[in-house]
Amino acid sequence: MQNNPIIKIQQQLEKYFDGLYFCDVDKLQGVFHSDATYINATDDPILKLDMTTYFSIVEKRISPASQNQLRQDKVIAINLIHDQLAMVHVECVIEPKYFYDALTLVQKQGEWKIISKVFHYQLLADQLSIFPKDNSIGKGISHTQF
Repeated sequence: MQNNPIIKIQQQLEKYFDGLYFCDVDKLQGVFHSDATYINATDDPILKLDMTTYFSIVEKRISPASQNQLRQDKVIAINLIHDQLAMVHVECVIEPKYFYDALTLVQKQGEWKIISKVFHYQLLADQLSIFPKDNSIGKGISHTQF
C-alpha cells in the first residue's frame, strides 16, 4: 500500500489543504513543483502567476486558522492518467471565497508534485449553501470518485 499512487497523492493533498488553511508557505513549497503555474480563471483577463509570486501573496495573508474559520476542504476526484500524471478536482473555502481547483500532478523521483493549479472561485455571499452544516470536512479528505 505504501507505493499506492492514490495514497501518495492524498498525502500531498492533505499538505496542500494544510498549507492553504495555515498560510504555510513551507508546506506549499513541498507540494508544488518549482516550475508550477497558478492560474485564476475567474479574473478577466485570466491571472497567471509563477510560484515565487504566489508564495509571496500567501505569506502576506491572514490565515483562516488564525481567524478560527471553519475548515472546509474536500477532494472531489482523483484521476490517475498514467503512473506519472494525475488530474485532481478539489474544493475549499477561504473566506469570503469558495474555490474550485483543478490540479495537475506529476510524479518525479517518486514524489507527486502539483505542476499546475487552475481555479475558479465564487463569493460565499453568492452561494446559498456550500457545505451542509453537519458535513464539515475538517482535516479529513472526502472522496467521491477515483
